[in-house]
Amino acid sequence: MENSAALSIKDVAWQAIQGAYDLQVHVAPDVIARRTDDIDLAKDFLARGLKGFVLKSHYVPTAERAKVVARAAPGIDARGAIALNHSIGGLNPVAVEIAGRSGNKIVWFPTVDAANETAGRLDGGDYKLPFWAKIQREIAAAGITRPPITVLDQNGRVSEEARQCLELIAKHDMILATGHLGRHEIFPLIRESLELGVKKIVVTHAEFPSQNLTGEEQLQLAEMGAVIEHCFTTYYTNKAPWEAVFANIRTTGIEHSMISSDLGQSTNPPVAEGLAMFAQKLLDAGFSRTEINRMAASIPASLLE
Repeated sequence: MENSAALSIKDVAWQAIQGAYDLQVHVAPDVIARRTDDIDLAKDFLARGLKGFVLKSHYVPTAERAKVVARAAPGIDARGAIALNHSIGGLNPVAVEIAGRSGNKIVWFPTVDAANETAGRLDGGDYKLPFWAKIQREIAAAGITRPPITVLDQNGRVSEEARQCLELIAKHDMILATGHLGRHEIFPLIRESLELGVKKIVVTHAEFPSQNLTGEEQLQLAEMGAVIEHCFTTYYTNKAPWEAVFANIRTTGIEHSMISSDLGQSTNPPVAEGLAMFAQKLLDAGFSRTEINRMAASIPASLLE
């Protein structure tokens, strides 16, 4: 694994992410041990000139929590999200409706409980397991898990439950994020979402192993109207090579690309530092400060409008 010394941050990297929004952070309070909490993250962002973040939990909605953060740290734009995993009922339209009424901004389709995601299963192997896999395996071993979730029905079409969730995402003008779905689900889900009036779509950490979308697939999704998210932890923890993200951003174009940290884990760098480290790697690869700021600040901000 790389470390901070291996990715020294220059002033221009910090300048490149001024006003940034991180649309995927994993911080305390959480069922998983985290490096920092909501309020300290807000303070760090304010000190670094960063604008805001979206609180991601695999297990609980965070919209109400985000409102407390925004009030406790004036100047920070904190937003809430919900992930459609078993802990909130899976593809649960009631949960999506309540989230929308609560000011929720992002709806992640299944992540840890997605049929496409094997890391948390007892037979899922042991290579570079994410932090949440331990909890998933403990739940499975206790016999209280439920079948993995897919958004497709037995005929390969988007299921009625998924359709209802999409309708409510459109109704409340929330962002559809594809979670840990596989390519065979992502394409039909996005097509269906567009027909149902969803306006904002994010393809989540496109190079993460359970997605591993090619540059051409990312381009196709971008041409459908999606923003392609690239997360620092995917490359920092060697789940994908840095060269892949550089090539894929160039394939899809800056205007369809967004960078996030996916940080908050106890063994990884601080969230703001991780964004700056990402910016430094992009600078070293030949991307301009203006291009990086588009991906770190302007494009995420437009999604949150």
